[in-house]
Amino acid sequence: MSALPPAVLGPKPTVSGRDGLVVTSHPYAAHAGADALAAGGNAVDAVLAAAAAQLIVEPHMTSLTGGLSVLSRTADGVARYLNGNVHAPLAPLPGFGGDDLTTGRGVPVPGWWPAFREASETLGRLGVERTLAPAIAVAHEGFPVNPFLFALMYGSQANLGSHEQMLPVFFPGGGLLCPGDILVQHQAGRTLERLATEGDRYYLGDFARAFVAENRRGGGVIAVEDFERARPRWDAPVTGRYRGLDLLASAPPDDGGQMLAEALAMLDSVDLAGMGRPTESFETLRLLIEVHDEVYYATPRRGEPYLSAEELAELRSPDHGAARLAAVRAGRRGLSAAALPTPGTIHVSAVDADGGVASLTHSHMASAWVNGLFAEGFQLAGGGSFFQRGMPAPGEKAAVYLAPHVLLRDGRPAIVGGSPSVSLVACVLQNIVNLVDFGMPIAESVAAPRFGARPHDPAFGWRPGVMLENGFPPEIAGAFRDWTARERLWSRVVGPWYTLMGNYEGIVLDAGGTATASADPRRVGSAEAVR
Repeated sequence: MSALPPAVLGPKPTVSGRDGLVVTSHPYAAHAGADALAAGGNAVDAVLAAAAAQLIVEPHMTSLTGGLSVLSRTADGVARYLNGNVHAPLAPLPGFGGDDLTTGRGVPVPGWWPAFREASETLGRLGVERTLAPAIAVAHEGFPVNPFLFALMYGSQANLGSHEQMLPVFFPGGGLLCPGDILVQHQAGRTLERLATEGDRYYLGDFARAFVAENRRGGGVIAVEDFERARPRWDAPVTGRYRGLDLLASAPPDDGGQMLAEALAMLDSVDLAGMGRPTESFETLRLLIEVHDEVYYATPRRGEPYLSAEELAELRSPDHGAARLAAVRAGRRGLSAAALPTPGTIHVSAVDADGGVASLTHSHMASAWVNGLFAEGFQLAGGGSFFQRGMPAPGEKAAVYLAPHVLLRDGRPAIVGGSPSVSLVACVLQNIVNLVDFGMPIAESVAAPRFGARPHDPAFGWRPGVMLENGFPPEIAGAFRDWTARERLWSRVVGPWYTLMGNYEGIVLDAGGTATASADPRRVGSAEAVR
């Protein structure tokens, strides 16, 4: 651990390599992924090892009780999407609303472990015991609390300090751990050890029973039968085209990939390079915001049985994109007033020496430790916030706007990426434009100021609208304020490198196969290449 880069906010170094590379939001997780590659694993093994480590080193952002989805493209060109997101329980949740999100009713049926196991068995080389090993080690050995983690711990003291499982973990000496103190999670480590050796026998047995008992204590309705019926699903990735590159992305009901493809179809007919960067041209910034809002605030693209594959493909077509762009430019459309989910997600991207790539997003899909419910060393995820986008049918997966993606140039991966947070679609869209249209190096792209979605209002919560980071030139920021005031668009200017603007975990690959990444300054991440 001491030899790894420190877990700090701010700019990160650029890292390159030809034998494999991993980028994510914590140095230990990036190291776990790179170590899996060095041990003979492929890109899927790398993202799984990193994701498992993040259960321990980023417990404020993910949980074994949340969801996990993987976009994979192997070296021989086979692309698959594994949706391991959360389900609604089989029992009904009448009158579900925002007040439920801090109770057991706001806890979904998990999808994390079934997807992890399925991805490892179907796409990986190393097996679950090997990919879980770094997570188990750091759970028992501990790691230093970084300032970002501490900030979330400090704000969640009431829930952490009132539960018998978390009190000895986060308050071992009677007071809250501080930055630099070592966080040890023996119970979580034992849970991962049992998953590594017993697999579903433990997960559908002791783990499910403990989860259900805690969920019911909090007022939830989940039963062991929900665990037995919840399965990951395989889908063909969403496809699209942008500037001659082929897009692969998450498939509905993980609908961020569909949003991204629709937005890029709208922008493909526009000479953004001629208009100038968003930091140079307010017209570029405004257009990107309008295109983003057109897709992000639309009705969720759940897919079958709500929309056919043909209808989804039409929404991504160039002709439809051009017509839609003309409508957007003719006048803003109203933004949906529907309740919107809360933040809490992380992402991992990896490329292996053979040219295989993987992009994984996983999450507890809520604010950190939101409900004060814990089982087997892990928080019960509050991802029922995504039920507010539209309550799934009993046992059905939630519609979650994840956007892991791959861009191919002449059939070879050129960009592999994804992002967490409330603004993840905006983050991904802007970074693709930065890299493709403006030719920015990856370190410059992730550090550039951004706009984001859904500013937080203390009185109303997460509202439809737009945020803007400090860092834009005064004339651009002034034009933004004037425009949003004229349009009566709810807006907010926030501090630079604001974490809720997303955290682009991107890798770019040149024609010779060299991969390059730089972790986003908005979180404490790192990129690591195989040496």
